[in-house]
Amino acid sequence: MIAQTIQLSLAPVFVLVAIGQILNALSVRYGRVIDRSRTMQELYETTSGRDHDMVVMEIRGLDWRIALMGSAIRAMVLSGLAVGATVALLFLNEIAGVVVYQIAAAVFLIAIALLMWALVLFLREIQASAEMLRIPRKLLELEDE
Repeated sequence: MIAQTIQLSLAPVFVLVAIGQILNALSVRYGRVIDRSRTMQELYETTSGRDHDMVVMEIRGLDWRIALMGSAIRAMVLSGLAVGATVALLFLNEIAGVVVYQIAAAVFLIAIALLMWALVLFLREIQASAEMLRIPRKLLELEDE
């Protein structure tokens, strides 16, 4: 029966691997946003007028992106923990004889919901990033067309 439990736990383990890969991507992106915010904070002290206003606008956008990324990472880690708990429950069911399949299923559904929420937050951060990086139409010289 332990072989069947191992087979049953393979799907959640593959989800856990995917979560790890997504967490890696989130962490790299998070680091880049943090680095950019540090650069802008240094510019904050050395700018004035219109340039200062643009720095402040970017700092506000970066602050929003940092919050989104932090929430996405938090949800992803909780999802990973829930997947781990699912696997533990499956083995507890086998080893201790405690019937917890419905609890394991519920915990796994929570894990998937957290994973989806983290991906929604990540998508929102990408959208915020794209909005911040819009190239002004003037620079595109589209008015002449």
